[in-house]
Amino acid sequence: MTLAVVRPLRDVRTPATEEELADFELDVLSEFVLARLSAGLADSTIRGDVSHLQLIRDWYDRPLWEMEPRDADRYFGTVLRNASSATRAARRRCW
Repeated sequence: MTLAVVRPLRDVRTPATEEELADFELDVLSEFVLARLSAGLADSTIRGDVSHLQLIRDWYDRPLWEMEPRDADRYFGTVLRNASSATRAARRRCW
C-alpha cells in the first residue's frame, strides 16, 4: 500500500448554485418523509410534520441546516410565544 496526497474537495469544487441548493433541500425533505414512512408513521402525521417544517423554513428564509440554536430559540420564543401548547409541541417534535 502506498500513501497518497489527500486534498479537500472544496479546493476543486465550485460553489453550489441556488438551483442545486434548492434541489438538495428537496432531496433532504424527501428523505425525511421516507424515513418517517418507513418507521410506520401515519400519512397525516408525516403531512403535519412536513407542514411544520415548511412553516419554520418560510420564517427562517434559509435552508434549515443553517439554523443554529439561537435561531430556533428566537422562533420558539417569539413566533410561537402565544401559540397553544399543542402547536408548540407539534413544532418541537419535528426537531
